[in-house]
Amino acid sequence: MELGSMTVRTILIYLIIAFFFRLMGKREIGELSLLDLVVYILLTEIAAIGIETHNEPIIKVIYPMFLIVVIQIIFSLISLKSVKFRKILDGHPVLIISKGKVLEKEMKKQRYTFDDLLLQLREKDIGDVRDVDYALLEPTGKLSIFKKEINGDINYSSLTFPLILDGIVQEDNLNQYHKDKQWLLEQLKKHGYDEFKQVSYCSLRGGEIFFDKKDE
Repeated sequence: MELGSMTVRTILIYLIIAFFFRLMGKREIGELSLLDLVVYILLTEIAAIGIETHNEPIIKVIYPMFLIVVIQIIFSLISLKSVKFRKILDGHPVLIISKGKVLEKEMKKQRYTFDDLLLQLREKDIGDVRDVDYALLEPTGKLSIFKKEINGDINYSSLTFPLILDGIVQEDNLNQYHKDKQWLLEQLKKHGYDEFKQVSYCSLRGGEIFFDKKDE
């Protein structure tokens, strides 16, 4: 009888977890944010306890799991609307190599060592730091690498810094191009836009500026 009860609870909890994970959206394991990872660990721990304590009502297992998922969904919805909240929740990419120079101070802030850097470069078939133009450490811990131009050819995979995201000007990125907000506003008007919030994405590459208008 006890074995039958545990079997039923296991199947039920499995289906509930599968449903909850579906609600939270799809992400590869390597792309999970810190918060996603915490939520997944909590859900699996509660599920394990729920399977073992078969004498407890199943609702005592389902309720905390449901509560965690609701909190995660609410945070996700807020992060869609607020860039600041998204940065707090998920973090943001950090430049580790800029224009071929390793930024040791940024590495120290992230507790990221040269061993980590060289390992991830080798994983991308890059044998030397000198071959890298830009490298960003993503919030997931993945290193995004942009190689230097070869023989003066244009490298279309080279890094561009977004100037506008979700209608918000990225002033730190403007500084990378030695531009200011006034210059960006002038470019905006040249392309028929009145204000920054009309633009979902803007970038600059090879002296050419690109604007993507927000969906109406």
